[in-house]
Amino acid sequence: MDVISLSEGVGKCAIRAAGVLRQGGVVVYPTDTLYGLGVDAIANDAVDRLYEIKGREPGKPTHCIVADLAMTEEYAEVNDIARKLAEKFLPGALTLILKKKPQVTTGIGRGIDSIGIRIPKNDLCLEMARTFGKPITTPSANRASAGPHLAPADILADLGEDNIDLFIDAGILPQSQPSTVVNLLSGHPSVLRAGAVPAADILAFK
Repeated sequence: MDVISLSEGVGKCAIRAAGVLRQGGVVVYPTDTLYGLGVDAIANDAVDRLYEIKGREPGKPTHCIVADLAMTEEYAEVNDIARKLAEKFLPGALTLILKKKPQVTTGIGRGIDSIGIRIPKNDLCLEMARTFGKPITTPSANRASAGPHLAPADILADLGEDNIDLFIDAGILPQSQPSTVVNLLSGHPSVLRAGAVPAADILAFK
């Protein structure tokens, strides 16, 4: 496992991460909420490795980060409500569940009609997605049987160093709420998980 400190700079960390992701590797990286577990979200082998590391239930969807709304539109159908929510709350702690584009048939897009998109309010996440040029998975960096961790030492103890190719170390993250998850498949917002963006603010958009 390689380790790089975020203090070395966002650009340097993003370049290192993109190189690992292109080789099918696993990156642990800080987001605006928790540490995320990142692989190439469109690559079958990489996503399979992610599920194995996390002990994630097969078929349970995994969300991804993208750089901006333009990248979102490459992989998902962005309806009017999604666009309004994005303009109001993104970048930020909001996950949008959207209908995926028909050509998204690999990685996290296998066997489902939807895709979960995040545009975090975090310079590293956005630069990683821009540099890599594709979506990056963003489940919390812990096994499915464990709770989320804020400290790098706890993540390594849970996941094991051998399962991680690059760790971007930002120290112990502050306690925060998770992203609010909003289902927009019907064209109307439905809050699937409460989080940092209040549900009432989401449901005000119709």
